[in-house]
Amino acid sequence: MSSIQLIADSGATKAEWCLVNNGRKKTIFTQGISPYFLNSDQIVELLRNELLPRIKNVEVDEVFYYGTGCANPDNARMVKSSLGKLFKGAHTEVTHDLMAAARALCGREKGVACILGTGSNSCYYNGKKIIKNSPGLGYVLGDEGSGAYLGKKVVQYYLYGTFDDELRGRFDLTYTTNASEILENVYKKPMPNRYLAGFTRFLADNRGHYMIENIIEDGLNDFFFQHLCKYREAWKLPIHFAGSVAFGFKDVLQHLCNSYELELGKVMKNPMQGLILYHS
Repeated sequence: MSSIQLIADSGATKAEWCLVNNGRKKTIFTQGISPYFLNSDQIVELLRNELLPRIKNVEVDEVFYYGTGCANPDNARMVKSSLGKLFKGAHTEVTHDLMAAARALCGREKGVACILGTGSNSCYYNGKKIIKNSPGLGYVLGDEGSGAYLGKKVVQYYLYGTFDDELRGRFDLTYTTNASEILENVYKKPMPNRYLAGFTRFLADNRGHYMIENIIEDGLNDFFFQHLCKYREAWKLPIHFAGSVAFGFKDVLQHLCNSYELELGKVMKNPMQGLILYHS
């Protein structure tokens, strides 16, 4: 008899859980779990309230948890011990979101796996483990090609008066905001990276305008230049992508891969389907 698996892909905002039982799949969404902001008791309470009522009377055999902040060993241990309190006797594995992307995109093959979502990251994966990782410097110093990076460019074009009258008018209709409100959100309020990433919608909604195309291509090219070009393996193996930005601008990724003479592999919006396949 096959084991009952619970697979989780958690960001700081929301977590997707999939209960896999004899080929049947049940998806549950809860609040995200960031071990930087929640302690063990808070994680247990959150899951008792939001997850357990949805999977009553199911004896889970294996838990595979992929989460933000879990590259830090202390955080991973805390999340693992929290899950252990809820799923006693289950085999539990806790690792980070880059491993989720690598396993979902590459399976058990070698490849270069990239995340382009709110933030960005990349690695060379040898089919078993991550061998090289271009350092992620976060949204202030890095995150090239991410939603936060592209959104920051949109805001700069708006505040510097670079947009032409047509785009400025469209921006005002879409966001009804002003300079002081934008600056307060970026410099004083929590999660400015998520706030900035919200402006990528403006890029998606206004494709075809030369300024919009320039922002998208330049931002994604910065990711290729700063990160992908550092992997010797990039010219020998497919380059795979996961994340909403990658999925939304797949045509630009294809164009850049052609320019750099790289092979574009899979492009997924999120890794869950790939993880289910990997663990099956």
